[in-house]
Amino acid sequence: MKNKSYLSKALIVGFLVSMCISGCSESNQTNESVSKQKLVETAVETKTVVPVQQDIGVEYYGLEQNLQRYSPLTQINDSNVQTLRPSWVLSLGDNRGQQTQPLIIDGIMYATTHNATYAVDAKSGRQLWKTKIEYPPDTVTCCGITNRGATWHEGVLYRVTLDNHIQAINPENGAIIWEKVAADVKEGFSMTSAPLIANGIMITGIAGGEFGVRAFLDGWDPKTGDHLWRFYTVPEPTETGGDTWKGDDWKRGGGPTWLIGSYDKELDIVYWGVGNAAPWNAAMHPGDNLYTESVIAIKPKTGELVWHYQFTPNDGFDYDGVNDPILADIEIDGTMRKIMMQANRNGYFYVLDRETGELLKANQFVDKVTWADGIDMKTGRPIVAERVKNMLKTGEPTEIWPAAFGGKNLAPMAYSPTTGLAYANTFNVGWKYTPVEQEYKPGVFYIGMSFEWLLPEGPKGFLRAIDPLTGKFKWEFPTEVPMNGGVLVTDGNVVFSGAQTGELYAFNAETGEKLWEFRTGSGIIAPPITYQIDGKQYIAVASGIGGVYNNFSGDVNLKNINPGGSIWVFELGDGGNTSTVSANTIKPPVIEVAEASVDDKSKWSDTVKHGAELYEQTCSHCHGVEMKTSGTTYDLRTFPKGDKERFVTAVVKGKGSMPAWGDKLTAEEVSDIYEYVIH
Repeated sequence: MKNKSYLSKALIVGFLVSMCISGCSESNQTNESVSKQKLVETAVETKTVVPVQQDIGVEYYGLEQNLQRYSPLTQINDSNVQTLRPSWVLSLGDNRGQQTQPLIIDGIMYATTHNATYAVDAKSGRQLWKTKIEYPPDTVTCCGITNRGATWHEGVLYRVTLDNHIQAINPENGAIIWEKVAADVKEGFSMTSAPLIANGIMITGIAGGEFGVRAFLDGWDPKTGDHLWRFYTVPEPTETGGDTWKGDDWKRGGGPTWLIGSYDKELDIVYWGVGNAAPWNAAMHPGDNLYTESVIAIKPKTGELVWHYQFTPNDGFDYDGVNDPILADIEIDGTMRKIMMQANRNGYFYVLDRETGELLKANQFVDKVTWADGIDMKTGRPIVAERVKNMLKTGEPTEIWPAAFGGKNLAPMAYSPTTGLAYANTFNVGWKYTPVEQEYKPGVFYIGMSFEWLLPEGPKGFLRAIDPLTGKFKWEFPTEVPMNGGVLVTDGNVVFSGAQTGELYAFNAETGEKLWEFRTGSGIIAPPITYQIDGKQYIAVASGIGGVYNNFSGDVNLKNINPGGSIWVFELGDGGNTSTVSANTIKPPVIEVAEASVDDKSKWSDTVKHGAELYEQTCSHCHGVEMKTSGTTYDLRTFPKGDKERFVTAVVKGKGSMPAWGDKLTAEEVSDIYEYVIH
């Protein structure tokens, strides 16, 4: 954006203006014949050329295409952030999880939900337009109904939809300029993240790894919507990497690309994370399974692969490699290196040379990793733990850390070139994992496992300031519920991040001291942003509980967190501390929930056992593992016995936000799920 050159230009203009004023003043002192009128005119003329502080917006997802989420703004800083107060709030009219990162273009905020695109006056909060999106009733996604934001390019707004449409939108009125379809939602594909535009090409990723899809990246012409190329992240047998798959496993191998990548304009390389192999059960797809669980470097014009690095070969734990690949220039061993860094879900923090893909550093950044004993720096491969090898041979239940939530989940981290630290929300959650055989069905959850979450007493997550080169943290902020919103760091020495319990926090970037907090009314799972209009800096974040941890974990600490989407914007007040009561002093009551009437699952009937298996494959990603929902979706443990007809109708035909499963489940299968639910 144009703001980078503003300061130098302003200094020049300011100097010229001051010289003009000085010169005029001196002339007025020596020339008594100058009239008062002339003095007035001179003053007016001078005033008109005084520069107005330039607006500083947000043009990219991640603030810049390096995904650092770093802002040079300093008006809000560690000395005054405690006076932040709400400037305005906008209701989004949506109870789904809100993960949007708004854009700020020429004073207008553009924000997305799963079913609408908004344009809002970024200074006042006044809605300018809203374009709604309608979905077919059989739209099914893995891990939350959401959208993470839009992309801006040459005066046009671009976004994707859950049913795999790409839209080009007129920013003046919200009208659709063109619309294309990338994939069939009935096959399990979906789209949730902003496109990336690099060297004039728009690149989109795809979700659906939990449904056994064969995923890809697409290149599009942003002006016309013409499809230019497709890079499959799971190669065919005759292609490079195809020999890392056995038989026909590649046809349903996964490899989703559901989070946005980064772009180095100088090198003209796009970096994109690739997710899990399908199914999660590694024994069902032996081999390294390229290019799943990797970062790929590609040329944007053609989709040509430049290099790749695989974090977790033959992944069996859903350690998606999609986390944000952040670009930075860092001194390593006395030499400045162009690097890409990623805090991977597998619990290791990686630093790669972004020109070559060479592994430079790989260090543990979470407290507990049991699936591997470290990373072999000579080969770049993980040293797989004996417990994992034994599990793959025997199929016995095994405790694994971290869980599928990862050491870090999808919430983007931030990197400050000022402090040299990465700021990431980390997880302290494990699971007991049991591999099972599963038949593949198109559009049905395909994971080949059962599991039980291991939620420790005490902190289940930490916001950490991490040294990228060592994995060690300078400071941490523990939370009983993991923070799963993104992070923003500014040159004002402030780190902002939100909690699933609803607080937006501000911390000292150097020390970790908590400086401010504000309760937004619902959980935050979105990344904050900052922008400046008319010389005033603002902080903005979307609020609205949802997402994978909320849907899957059954964490009772989220029972009191109400859904409801909104965007909050904050500005500095006129003094005084506007922060709310500390979240650590307000704890929701423990809510007792009914457990299964028969604790010994070996005594379950075959019908209930089959229903439980089907439930985990089709229902658990919305209604919680073992029906232990966190409260934002219907708690099936409360479904009344004897109302089978209502249950069957809702599952088969869909109801409200509940998708229709009639083309994926037989009548007998729906009946078995019902028997499990009421058991």
